[in-house]
Amino acid sequence: MAGLPSYVYEGVGEWARDTMHYIQAIRVGDTIFLSGQGGWDRGKLAIKENLQEEIDQAFDNIEHALKHAGGKGWSQVYRVVTYATDIKSTHDRIVENFRKFMPDHHPVWTEIGVKQLGVEEMHIEIEIQAYDPEGAAEARKARAQS
Repeated sequence: MAGLPSYVYEGVGEWARDTMHYIQAIRVGDTIFLSGQGGWDRGKLAIKENLQEEIDQAFDNIEHALKHAGGKGWSQVYRVVTYATDIKSTHDRIVENFRKFMPDHHPVWTEIGVKQLGVEEMHIEIEIQAYDPEGAAEARKARAQS
C-alpha cells in the first residue's frame, strides 16, 4: 500500500523485493509487520542445513528485520505465527528461542503445520507483529522533515 513506510534489508530482502515482489517489513501506525522470515543466510538465499540452526537463524533474521525497520527487536514482539513442515521437530527449539529472545514477556503464538514452504529446503517460517510507538514517532518525524 503506497504511503506506508516499508523496509527491505540487503541481500535476501532485496532479492525478495526484486524477484518475488514483496518486502520484509512495513509499519502501520505503531505496529511493525514482518513477512515470514526463514532460516536463510541474509546475504544469499541459502537455508541452514541443520534444523536447529535454521530455526535459530530465522529468529536472528527477525531481530535484524525489526531493527532495520527502526524497532528494538524481539522485546517488542507481541504476536508470532510459525509455519513448520514438522512441528514435532521444531516445537521445542522455538520455545527455547522464545525464552532466549523474549525473557521478560510472553507473545501470543499460533503454531501451524504445513506440507511445504516457499523455498523447498525450508522447514520453518516465522511471521511476527511488534508494537513500536517510539519508532513510529521517529519515522513520522523523519518523514515530516524530508
